[in-house]
Amino acid sequence: MTRRILGCSLAVLLSACGGNPPATPPSTPTSARYTAAGVLAIPSVGSAGADQHFAIGKEVSGEWWGLFQSPALDGVLRQAVAGNRSLAVAHASLAAAHDAVMVAAGGLYPHVDFAASAARQRNNFKAVGLTGFPPKEYNVYSFGPTVSYTFSPAGLVPKQVERQQALEDVQNFELKAAYLTLTGSAVTEIVTIASLTAQIQAVDDIQADDRHNLQLVQDEVKAGVGTDLDIETANSQLASDGTLLPPLRQQLSVARHALAVLVGKPPGSWTPPDFTLDQLTLPTELPVSLPSALAHQRPDILEAEAQLHAASAAVGVANAQLYPQLTLSADVMQQFLRPDAIFDPLSNIWSVGMNLAAPIFHGGSLQAQKREAEDTYQAEVATYEQTVLGAFGQVADILDGLAHDAEQLAAEQTAYQSADASVRLTRTSYSLGNASLLQVVDAQRQVQQARLGLARAQAQRYLDSAQLFVALGGGWWNQTPRAAPANPSR
Repeated sequence: MTRRILGCSLAVLLSACGGNPPATPPSTPTSARYTAAGVLAIPSVGSAGADQHFAIGKEVSGEWWGLFQSPALDGVLRQAVAGNRSLAVAHASLAAAHDAVMVAAGGLYPHVDFAASAARQRNNFKAVGLTGFPPKEYNVYSFGPTVSYTFSPAGLVPKQVERQQALEDVQNFELKAAYLTLTGSAVTEIVTIASLTAQIQAVDDIQADDRHNLQLVQDEVKAGVGTDLDIETANSQLASDGTLLPPLRQQLSVARHALAVLVGKPPGSWTPPDFTLDQLTLPTELPVSLPSALAHQRPDILEAEAQLHAASAAVGVANAQLYPQLTLSADVMQQFLRPDAIFDPLSNIWSVGMNLAAPIFHGGSLQAQKREAEDTYQAEVATYEQTVLGAFGQVADILDGLAHDAEQLAAEQTAYQSADASVRLTRTSYSLGNASLLQVVDAQRQVQQARLGLARAQAQRYLDSAQLFVALGGGWWNQTPRAAPANPSR
């Protein structure tokens, strides 16, 4: 009768146990293009540089920065992957998450322990109604193995293992994201260094022109044509253009220091190479994954998907905690009163038992815990959807940006050529007495703006090319990140 009641109870419990909500992520956008206009063609920049084009459907290579064809850049990236401490944190966190899975999986198996005890006891026979026997003191020794196994009809332990496995996936994709962020940030700082170097060179050229103007004015004054006011005007222009250098040099220092930190070195003990734009080759072919593949490539999307799976499993854990757990236990012991009786067969004892624990009243906390898990799951659904939308928006921005970068570069090249021709003609006209020094200064200001604008436009194409590779996932699935050294000292 007891067995029948127990069997029926277990059947009822199993039928009552609810499952997890679906762990599969919501459907991703089905659009076949990133922007309303599709993937724009990148216009030609003419003589301003190399033309770029999109390779639709082509995957980004694992070490995408190799497309810039710079051995110095490759060397810095290798140092960054080996020495970056944020990447080391991600590696350690992934290892910890894997160990947490092993901890949870231990509940799937029986637990075997060894127990030993020694105690001094005193019995009072009068307490149990026996008279005529004085109190007795004696030693009790015991040792032996114990075995226990906890079984949850609702599958508590398997759901806990599933949740930990999903959290391990989260850490795995966080590692991929850290790797992608590191490489993208390092290339960005390198291009920034090259851009600022070009801008500083442009300012140096501008100051050389200022000194040429000053010499021209001084010659005119000696010839009796110019005035002291012209000399002061030329000096003022030279001094004004000199104020452009300190901010650029400060930005260059900041970029160098940031790159040192990414490499895992103190800025005072490591100096990056002197990168210039001429040392970097602009990628002419830009791989662009299909929109249908983006959700399977971006680590942030895959991380959000793993978080969704973990939240789904957490609902199952909370649900399983509403139902009883059955613990089976057994032990085989040696128990004796004197040490010389050890291993005496008469000292052998054993026991087999079963314990059923069912929650009855917890003040509503178990139900609230389940609702909390369900609400968290809904939040993760929305987070996943927002992550996907943000990824599509980022790629769309960069695709449009690359097309506009080419337009901007072509316009800056035309502006520079026009301004350069204008300043040369104005200087000639000034030397012939047909133009004022103010006209020369104004023409030179135009060429100054054009030179700086051209340097920035050239660098922006490199930056947006790198950002495109990162936005498309960086090809991490084709490149396994190398583990950071265990010893952080350098």
